[in-house]
Amino acid sequence: MSTVEKKKHWVGLDLGGTKMLAVVYDADFKPIARKRRRTKGSEGADSVTSRMIRTLRDALEEAKLAPDQVAGIGVGIPGPVDQEKGVVLEAVNLSWANVPLAKLLQKEFACPVVVLNDVDAGVYGEYRFGAAKSARTALGVFPGTGIGGGCVYDGQIIRGKRNSCLEIGHISVMPDGQLCGCGLRGCLETEASRLAIAAEVAKAAFRGEAPTILKLAGTTIADIRSSVLADAIAAGDKAVEQIVRRAARILGTAVAAVVHLLCPDIIVLGGGLVEAMPELYVEAVASAAKKAVMPSFVDTFKVVAAKLGDDAGVLGCAAWAHKTFDA
Repeated sequence: MSTVEKKKHWVGLDLGGTKMLAVVYDADFKPIARKRRRTKGSEGADSVTSRMIRTLRDALEEAKLAPDQVAGIGVGIPGPVDQEKGVVLEAVNLSWANVPLAKLLQKEFACPVVVLNDVDAGVYGEYRFGAAKSARTALGVFPGTGIGGGCVYDGQIIRGKRNSCLEIGHISVMPDGQLCGCGLRGCLETEASRLAIAAEVAKAAFRGEAPTILKLAGTTIADIRSSVLADAIAAGDKAVEQIVRRAARILGTAVAAVVHLLCPDIIVLGGGLVEAMPELYVEAVASAAKKAVMPSFVDTFKVVAAKLGDDAGVLGCAAWAHKTFDA
């Protein structure tokens, strides 16, 4: 095998709140191996990093590749990162701070590693291969346990000199509101994330206003997943639908603020909530956003559901590694 052939494989690893997915791609970004492993929440950087290394090694083994046959690895992390240094500045849901992840992985695999925010990766994946493929400016918003945002402008992920940005989940929408995991109050995440929705739905179930939820999940917030919410709405739990629509409207209003700043032509909504009820969620966010923008902005953007599912982030990670190291 020639040196050129050796270096035509790219690897992406996307780390979510409870799972990580590693995929090995060929030169045309066709997947040739994938491995998934669960995480255990705030188990510490060393433990999670060890799991990441094992997952990457398992994926390479399945692909029958040695690390020296990999041209680059891209890793998506839920939180702000210093992309130039490959440092995870903070990952609230993982209890991480200032973790030199690129350095740690480069030591293990002896190939270039780039670290980026997981939603930046997802939006870049949709920009390259999915719902935002034709966009000049693509804004992505991925509501889940938290609410992540990312933006690609003319092929580049928008970021600051040191930090990744577009932390739309931490826009203040309710001054003096609920305490957020980031330490601030009234963040969008406290009102419109899946976790916030589940908390309100649990209250409705306790009051007897959501009988399907009570039957499927009880009042345990962790069990009120996106699919359960969708099933309850389909079964006629009006209180659940009202709670989900309210959260989507709040998110749409926050999206409108970003439209005024960046004027994206495509807004991609992804994550479990969107996948579980795409029509309801996309319509509610789009309607709220269009009502909250200036008249001249109303027809400048469209809101769409992501197309790539779980593969958006991991594909975006690998593609961003390609863009970074194959220029």
